[in-house]
Amino acid sequence: MKLMIVAPLAVILDEEDVAAIRAEDASGSFGILPGHADFLTALGLSVVSWTSRDGGRHHCAVRRGVLTAERGDGGKGGRVTVATREAILGDDLSSLHETVLARFEADLEDERRERVEAKRLELAAIRQIMRHLGDGFRDGARG
Repeated sequence: MKLMIVAPLAVILDEEDVAAIRAEDASGSFGILPGHADFLTALGLSVVSWTSRDGGRHHCAVRRGVLTAERGDGGKGGRVTVATREAILGDDLSSLHETVLARFEADLEDERRERVEAKRLELAAIRQIMRHLGDGFRDGARG
């Protein structure tokens, strides 16, 4: 089975020899084996895990996305594609967990800074408008 994980600007993973895939959507955890029926689901914050034919376990944390499974020719093999905005690969779940938490914390800090800056700009614009309106009222009161 083939597994592809794609983001808007890059192919994160393109692996041919996948024996099994596990992921989680709003209804819970599910597995996909070669020959799985065609399937489409939306992923939230999820970890997509797969086992290679050689027995290696791999993982990819995704922040929202769409998983599509296509049976392929004759029901053998097939293809699973995950389209996501953000994906982080890792072979060890605990280190992946730490990496994801660090990234999310950094993202939250960036978002907080952006909100503060946007609020500063908004307040500066309101002050400028109030100054302009204040000048207009003073001019109107004189004349």
